[in-house]
Amino acid sequence: MSILSGKDEHVQVLDFLEHGKSNEREERVAQTIGTEYYTLLEVVMREEERPKGGETLYIGEGDRDKVEFIKARIKYDELTGNAKNELKYVLDALLKENEDDIIEFFNTAPPVTPRRHAFELLPGIGKKHMQKLLDEREKEEFESLQDLKDRVPSIPDPKETVRKRIIQELKGEDVRTRLFT
Repeated sequence: MSILSGKDEHVQVLDFLEHGKSNEREERVAQTIGTEYYTLLEVVMREEERPKGGETLYIGEGDRDKVEFIKARIKYDELTGNAKNELKYVLDALLKENEDDIIEFFNTAPPVTPRRHAFELLPGIGKKHMQKLLDEREKEEFESLQDLKDRVPSIPDPKETVRKRIIQELKGEDVRTRLFT
């Protein structure tokens, strides 16, 4: 189950393999993550393209200027060491760009079962933090990350917490309910 569902139109590069993977035919592939749904994809690049880590590529419908085609959806374990290292930095940049989406999550996150709320699925958020978040959001929606931190100062950094949850989901670590991927 996922609260979100859809296709990414843009991805950010985690790693570029000029000669492909050692166990496959030679293809110029980039390992990427979607900018909206955080989907891990391998894309085959056009001959003249050599993307850098963090570069944004268009993969939507129609003409793709740099990507020849989407090769496959991949799992976290299939990422190269470089891609795994780059993931944290790319996610931090994406979450900074998408702060409004994080605030929207904190303003609208629902219960996922009769006994469990989506907030409790975030690393470092337990029943007390969940209740404080719900109480504060009931008074008034959060307007920004700073507003959230000011009104619920005891919770861990929201952006870092969301990043950790996204990585947990990508790794498939005991994740029955996907909040972000």
